[in-house]
Parts: sequence; C-alpha cells; structure tokens
Amino acid sequence: MTKTVLITGCSSGIGKQLSMAMLDKGYRVISTARSLEKIADLRAKGAITLALDVTVQASIDDALNQISAQGHCIDILVNNAGYGAMGPVAEMPSDELEKQFATNVFGPVYMVRACVPHMRQRGGLIVNIGSVSGILVTPFSGAYCATKAALHALSDAMRMELAPFNINVMTVMPGAIESEFGNSAESSLTRTLPEDSLYEWVRDGIQKRAQASQSNPTPTGQFVKALLKNIEAVKPKAEVAIGNGSTVLPLLARVLPTKLRDAILKRSFGLHQPPTR
Repeated sequence: MTKTVLITGCSSGIGKQLSMAMLDKGYRVISTARSLEKIADLRAKGAITLALDVTVQASIDDALNQISAQGHCIDILVNNAGYGAMGPVAEMPSDELEKQFATNVFGPVYMVRACVPHMRQRGGLIVNIGSVSGILVTPFSGAYCATKAALHALSDAMRMELAPFNINVMTVMPGAIESEFGNSAESSLTRTLPEDSLYEWVRDGIQKRAQASQSNPTPTGQFVKALLKNIEAVKPKAEVAIGNGSTVLPLLARVLPTKLRDAILKRSFGLHQPPTR
C-alpha cells in the first residue's frame, strides 16, 4: 500500500530534496509551501502541491480538507518549515520574536493536531525537524534556540501521548546543513539589529552567528538520505542527530561546566571585550 507523506516548507533545501527523494521511493508526496510557484518543480515531478502557511490555522484546515477530499490519509507528517532571525534577545523586535515561535513551535503543533485524526486508527509517524541549537544555546540566536528547545519538549510529550495510538514521534536534530538558512538569517539583521544597537561593537560576531550553520555544512542530499533511512526504519528512533556537529555540540553542551562554556562562546562571538562606547 502506498504511503502518503505530508511535508511542510518545501520551497527549498531539506523540504524540496526530501520531497524528491520520497517521490523516487514511491511515496505519495504532498509538498507544501506558502508559494505554489516555488514548488512547481515538485508538482511536475509528481508531487501533490498545496499552498500552506503553518502559522495560519485556516490555511492548515484548507489544506487538510483538500487532502481528505482527494481521498488521501496522512501516514507520515514531516514538520520541516522553519524560520530563524538572529540578534540579541534584548533588542529582538516583537514581530520577529513572534514569527519564530509561530513558525517553529505553534506551526508544528497545529499540523500535528490536524493530522492525528488521519493516523489514530492506522498509526503513523510524525517527524519534527528540531536543531542542535535547541541544546547548545549561542549568543545572538537566543530566540531561535528557544523555539527549537520548545519543539524538542513538545516532541517528547507527544511521543508519549501518541504512543497508545501507534503514532511514533521522531525528533531530528540537524547540525550544520547546506541550505539558504544562513543567508535568510543574515538578511534578518536589517530588521533585528538597529543602527543604534547596544551591540554595534560586535556586529561582526552577530553576522558570524547568522552564517554559522553554513560553516562546513553537510550536503543537503546526504542529510536527506540519512533522514529517509530513519523514516523508513521498522522501529523509528525517538531522536536522530544528523549532520556536521550534530553529536559533538550537544555533548559539549552537556559536559562542559556552564562558566567554561559561556567563556568559550563569548570569546567566539566577541562578547569577551567590553563595549567600545
């Protein structure tokens, strides 16, 4: 029987390549993004494409109604859509803070809430794309790190709560993965770091953090291959770490004393020196 997978955030990167890989494996793939134009290539390849904004309940309801109307039932949900804005927590604009939580935390929960009725009789798999940033918090990414930590916690709860219905929940913690995330995060600095910022003297450090995920990244195709192997496992793992730094960084977060960890990270991002003004 052909399994149906619903993937969010398919306009580029992991979502797009995972869609293609699962099409090649014979899945019925429902690829979603806010812009249908950006996933037209997936439709041409055989995917069902739907416009979907995970932060808008009406958009989710409309997409799931279309899926049901076509007679499909979701077997696998991949919560991949994500958004990150870099900058100091004390200066993060409210709209940027809320957008990150809406996309990375509330969106996945809304998607799970919509898809569980499809799975409760036949079982299923929910894959939440978290991040090592949810374990190792770095300066100038506090808001983003908080959203991923929250998603990890929600995944833990859902894994236990949905087990009686034979619904597995997998948390994927990517390390540095080749994507557009770095460019998107860096462009967000025009909105999150004002010219009169208290942190102007470490602007270079903030830009460094924005591009950190693209420092020696694991190729997206390699990440997707490993992810798909875990998705297809007979007994899916609860947590999966994939990509450069995905095992070492969380280990450092757990074993290094807080004072030493802070000192290393402050020096790395220029915070070991006092302000120049």
